[in-house]
Amino acid sequence: MSSSSPAPFTHAGAPDQLGAPDRGVPAAWLALLAGPLSFGIAGPSLILPDAARDLGLTLGAVTWIVTAFGWAIAIGTPLMAGLQSHQGVRRALLTCAALVALGAVLVVSVPSLPSLVLGSAAQGLGTAGFTTIAMSLTRSARSMGLVTASLATVGSTAPLIADLAGELLSWQAGLALPALSLLAVPGVLRHRPADPVPDAPFDPVGAVLLTALVTALVFVPNSWPVAGTAAVAAGGLLALHLRSRRDGFVPASIVRAPVFLLTSGLAFLLAATNFGMIYLLPTLLVGQADWTSGQVGAAILWPLMFGGLASYGMIAATAKAPVKAVAGLFPGLAAAGVGLACLSLSPAALLIAQALTSLAAASGQGALAARAAAAVPDGARSTAMGQFNLCYLLGAAFGPAIAAALAG
Repeated sequence: MSSSSPAPFTHAGAPDQLGAPDRGVPAAWLALLAGPLSFGIAGPSLILPDAARDLGLTLGAVTWIVTAFGWAIAIGTPLMAGLQSHQGVRRALLTCAALVALGAVLVVSVPSLPSLVLGSAAQGLGTAGFTTIAMSLTRSARSMGLVTASLATVGSTAPLIADLAGELLSWQAGLALPALSLLAVPGVLRHRPADPVPDAPFDPVGAVLLTALVTALVFVPNSWPVAGTAAVAAGGLLALHLRSRRDGFVPASIVRAPVFLLTSGLAFLLAATNFGMIYLLPTLLVGQADWTSGQVGAAILWPLMFGGLASYGMIAATAKAPVKAVAGLFPGLAAAGVGLACLSLSPAALLIAQALTSLAAASGQGALAARAAAAVPDGARSTAMGQFNLCYLLGAAFGPAIAAALAG
């Protein structure tokens, strides 16, 4: 099939007849809802020194702003997916919108580290929910591709856009860029599907245990003995709880779906590979070409943008491909990128390697998410998207830590 004619998806996310209409929320609204999350991940990289100077703090201290956002999107992804599953799209959207708006007000109006950390965490919780909602509402390969491409493309340009916002307005405005996602809320509310009645009551114990597990996993790269022990304990308790509560916060229909487990695991690996490469590439380029930091930043922008933009066509082109083909294609691209980087003796080859791993991660996130959604019952779709995105985000957190360990 051609890349311009992706196979639509049914309500459950399964491939349907070619040429069927894509009903539901327009993909442009979903992309706008999800994409600004990447501002919170990558945007602060160039403006944190300004924040440290104005606050009279060390750069290490202000990095808690980014840490808070990363922690919040990690725990917010499954929590907000659970909220959507039990309370519907409307309440989940409005709750996430309130969190994002509150966070933006805090980071813009109160220039103190505690307020900035709280505001960043609130924006992380809200935008994590927005992204899960957007992916759960996609109904075609085209719309899923646009959502994931928006995340990757915004992520590649976020440092430069945030830096520009800092120069024109203030570095606090750069930290508030995730609030751009609020522009999509009216459109999504207008076109959203009817909210289903939840099949089971909310599972607070499962939610607490999963939050504890995710929190521990987020801190494993930085403090692995303590965080690793906590993760094993929380994971064991959660497994015991799931045996007695099959319709709980993590439904048995998700845990027992082999395709969902496979695609989620691959999403983790692709994200870890891509973000590990992003971490290592500047050092490798400086070592080989003796470039300045500005030259390195400009050079890295292009392979990352290529990965984000090209992923839209790649996801559409593989819309009807079987799971086995997709599960081999994208890890193969990532492996080729890593192999090229290991054997490379030139900056051009390193940039091509980054383009391959970026394309693999951005395309894999969308293509694998569609298969993950199709592998679970329709009522578990939003929860499944929350768990899938959680695996991808954990890969993004572990990748730089693994790369640092290998480089050291």
